[in-house]
Amino acid sequence: MDTLRLILLFVHVLGFAALIGGALAQAGPGPKRVNAAMRDGAGTAFVAGLALVGVLEAGDADVDRAKIAVKLLVGLAVLGLVMANVKKEQVSQALWAGVLGLSVLNVAVAIFWSTAHV
Repeated sequence: MDTLRLILLFVHVLGFAALIGGALAQAGPGPKRVNAAMRDGAGTAFVAGLALVGVLEAGDADVDRAKIAVKLLVGLAVLGLVMANVKKEQVSQALWAGVLGLSVLNVAVAIFWSTAHV
């Protein structure tokens, strides 16, 4: 069970890397759009996160349900924004920054709302 948890955590992190990397690749002047890396990264991070919670619930690990609820809501917002705008030729700077900011927030919640690093 621990190996599966680690694999899902690895895939979850890779999803966020693709999502944030896809957004940062467009930093600077010029039009912004939801690219394939953002789309695939958002979906991968979300699904892997759900599976990871399932594995944690099935095991003996203590699960911080408040943290999971916050990450679920932020992840759902990111996934919704990305999927609603994936076919658009261009998105606003505000939407692009919002997706990037929410994605970084989700990573920050995962890291800083944890007792595992103590």
